[in-house]
Amino acid sequence: MRTRKNTVNLWILFISILLSFTACGLTDTIDSPIISESDNHNLTPMVTALPQIPSSGTPSSNLPIEDDSLPPEEGMVRSRLTNEWVDADVAATRPLAVMVPNEVAAIPHYNLSKASIIYEANVEGRMTRMLAIYEDWKNLSKIGNIRSLRTYYMYWAFEWDAFIVHFGGPFFINDLLEAPTTENIDGLSSPDSSAFSRSTDRPNPHNAYASGAGLENVISQKGYSLSYRGLTDDSHFLFTDKSSPNYLTQYDTAARNATYIDMSGCYPLTRCYFEYNDEDGLYYRSQHLTSGTDGPHIDAVTGEQLTFKNILVQYVKYEELGEGYLAFQCHDTTRDGWFFTNGRGIHVNWEKTSDYGATRYYDDYGNEIILNTGKTMICVVEEGNTFTFR
Repeated sequence: MRTRKNTVNLWILFISILLSFTACGLTDTIDSPIISESDNHNLTPMVTALPQIPSSGTPSSNLPIEDDSLPPEEGMVRSRLTNEWVDADVAATRPLAVMVPNEVAAIPHYNLSKASIIYEANVEGRMTRMLAIYEDWKNLSKIGNIRSLRTYYMYWAFEWDAFIVHFGGPFFINDLLEAPTTENIDGLSSPDSSAFSRSTDRPNPHNAYASGAGLENVISQKGYSLSYRGLTDDSHFLFTDKSSPNYLTQYDTAARNATYIDMSGCYPLTRCYFEYNDEDGLYYRSQHLTSGTDGPHIDAVTGEQLTFKNILVQYVKYEELGEGYLAFQCHDTTRDGWFFTNGRGIHVNWEKTSDYGATRYYDDYGNEIILNTGKTMICVVEEGNTFTFR
């Protein structure tokens, strides 16, 4: 377990301070813009002991416990992105980071459900775009659609040493694109265009797609290595396996019930929300797109609704660059956030200290959080916005 508080003396001091604040309302010391349905955050951490994570505690659901301690087939290894068992060659191949628009004209999405991790954030006009991180991507026949890039998505792609797949972007991304370690495939670049195609069912620019085979061919032509380059942290998320799921019960009253998470206060045009299914332990994503079709967010290839085992909400400082363009401060320390899994949620803090270093999320005791095995949705939201959950 990683911890940023490594000595007994520091813990004694920390606990003493907490105890001294309790009588005058410790909840005021955590400045979180989150609004829960009950309007009672109760973010006061326990001060009796450092919680041991992972800890299954008392399950709050009837989910079956799955023993995944052994790989289903010989030669499989744990995924760095999801902790699922995957083929060794898949785990050894650098992922794709694909820029996916989310306005009405971009719907439906193709093979978005195959992404292991999805980041979502606002762009100009308060519309969101996603950065879909694909681990097993070589055999995907249609990915997208795909739109232009923004700088802040690049910093999240760097954490995974991913190939950045996009269709151009504003001029202010150029310096970072030209950095010697940035490797991207741009549909507006003549040498890269063979990886992309346009459909005839909708007008430009909402009809651009890529294929895994086409992207692999361009990657080879550009001399990019499919193998990890040693630029990122050795590990990223911390996971527990399916035989000992994290129900967040080790946090006692610090954890809140969270079976419905509504992000419309942060994403006023896409207005996405997540509903927890107690039968499979997953959060199901839906959207209320303005002037569009409301309801489940469906992958046009698989016909399946997008689901996630883990949801992270990450508050960031931001500024406007003019003409509606935004800049998010991706490098920061001890910023606010939330972590949801298995129908419950806790307050967290996050930090990212280098371009290729992982964004790490810590509970209110300084422990790095433990995710459950499965896919993760990361909602990056502007500081000062609010969302609700119950």
